[in-house]
Amino acid sequence: MAISPSSSPTAQLNESDFHYYGWRVVLAANLGVMAGFGSLFVYTFSVFLKPLSAQFGWSREAVSAGFGLGAMTVGLCSPGIGRLLDQIRPRRVILPCMAIFGAGFASLALLRPHLWQFYATCILLGIVGNGAAQLAYSRAIVTWFRNRLGMALAVVMAGSAIGSMVLPVVAQTFISHWGWRAAYLGLGLLALALGLPLTWRYVREREDNEELKTSSHALAGVSWRQGISSFPFWIIVAVLLLVSASENGVLAHLSALLTDRGIAAEDAALTLSVLGGASLAGRILVGKLLDRFMASRVAFVMLMPTAVGILILSRATALSAGSLAAALIGIGGGAEADVIPYLLTRYFGLKAFSTLYGFTWTFYAFAGAVGPVILGRAFDLTGSYKFTLTIFAVAVALGASLMLLLPSYRETGVPSQASL
Repeated sequence: MAISPSSSPTAQLNESDFHYYGWRVVLAANLGVMAGFGSLFVYTFSVFLKPLSAQFGWSREAVSAGFGLGAMTVGLCSPGIGRLLDQIRPRRVILPCMAIFGAGFASLALLRPHLWQFYATCILLGIVGNGAAQLAYSRAIVTWFRNRLGMALAVVMAGSAIGSMVLPVVAQTFISHWGWRAAYLGLGLLALALGLPLTWRYVREREDNEELKTSSHALAGVSWRQGISSFPFWIIVAVLLLVSASENGVLAHLSALLTDRGIAAEDAALTLSVLGGASLAGRILVGKLLDRFMASRVAFVMLMPTAVGILILSRATALSAGSLAAALIGIGGGAEADVIPYLLTRYFGLKAFSTLYGFTWTFYAFAGAVGPVILGRAFDLTGSYKFTLTIFAVAVALGASLMLLLPSYRETGVPSQASL
């Protein structure tokens, strides 16, 4: 007879023990996130931007609108997906969403010169996007961890960083050797191969965690209505609006921006890998810091290098400068993705965790949809990214500073946080 993770001896191990079942959930979630919307769609989009423009004669603004539609659809659908996750087991949401996402991404190989087809596919990917991303996986993770929650979330989110490091190079290699259609097909199949089997085998909530059942900051937390009426929630939203528009604008245009300035396409794709590598290191660092210091201060420290990196990128004309900018953007880029679920559990508990997380994704995705379109529009009008990137750098710095306005939170069942 099979032994469930909640009834097995490993379920009773300490969170720091390598054999603790929760870390298997984390590893499966890491690979699922790497193959999901937030990684595969977002980080490879800029690699496909110029090939699609050249193939069909679409403007960069028109292609960027596909990114925007996908991001906006993610935002609109995230609260509903979050509500589902608060009511049924995460695996029952993730598996069908991942299947539709992988097949939908692969179907882009069949694109014809009709923008509506491209847009319709991007919308489909957005509908299921957060059912195959960190929003869905985090619901399972937060039931397994308390003292090591920061590190657990960081490892999950590192899947996106690994994806940003590996997938653009894979996409560019496919495009260079076999064309963009083969790239879409191959990446879609990769999403199915990584996302489905491990999720089916390992991803589930912990059912025997008495601490979570009795903690005032856990399942007995506040309702989603109480959460969205609070001051911390709207500070979080303001930060997401500023940072998401800037980061996603840069990500969607990074490859095109660098090749415009004389950098080879393969080298431009490599800078995306540099960004991903720095993001991976930054996210692991964020995980360590979150388990020791106030999350809002961690976010401030990690986001400021991103602002500096965007400012450098606005003036970069050589591979060295582009790589430095990418590394700085990567260090803090995505820090908010690690910090937000952590803050939500600390301020609001688990009762409506996924619903509130879904609402934050609505704002994050809306801003993420607008940022690339703004940057594309600015380029189409002026032939330059410089001024708009400078504005984006200022916006990230402002978002980082707003994090310092968050009030302190009271921990339950873990050591009190030290000041940074």
